[in-house]
Amino acid sequence: MHCIEPSHRPYPLLAAAALLALLSGCSVRSTATSAPVVVVAPPAPGATAAQAPSPAVPAVPTPPRAPVPVAAPARNWDDYRVQVAKRLVAANPNGTYMGVPPEPLLAIPVLEIELYGDGSVRHITVLRQPSQATDTVKLAIDAVRRAAPFGDVSRLPRPWKFAEVFLFNDERRFKPRTLD
Repeated sequence: MHCIEPSHRPYPLLAAAALLALLSGCSVRSTATSAPVVVVAPPAPGATAAQAPSPAVPAVPTPPRAPVPVAAPARNWDDYRVQVAKRLVAANPNGTYMGVPPEPLLAIPVLEIELYGDGSVRHITVLRQPSQATDTVKLAIDAVRRAAPFGDVSRLPRPWKFAEVFLFNDERRFKPRTLD
């Protein structure tokens, strides 16, 4: 009978642990271009989606928030978009404004949000990136992630995606165009 020496057993475990440690340090960095930017959400477990911090907007910790309840299933895409817009405002109370949008607006990023059947975010595509205040794109993407999931879309026609326009004022607060 052939025995395995005890010194050889930990190597597969060490290799697996090293691989996990290597993968957990991976990051994705996106750059601003004139072509649409695709952001995949949510990131793989253990991976982080890092982006270079904008010098114009200091990192401010967000206070803990109460969970936003999911609305009843929508009858059509128009109803669903209104539910999503209301949820964006409710989930981001310090980053939104209501009322008449100012003239001129600081920035108007447009995101296409693709969903899974349960309403969680599958992909976010930047359809329009503003030429100034480009940091508002990240603010809009982060707002979508904070508000998700948006509720069941499995009964709505495919593809399960829609566009939302974010109207940013000079204080870098947004209003979803759907609510305007």
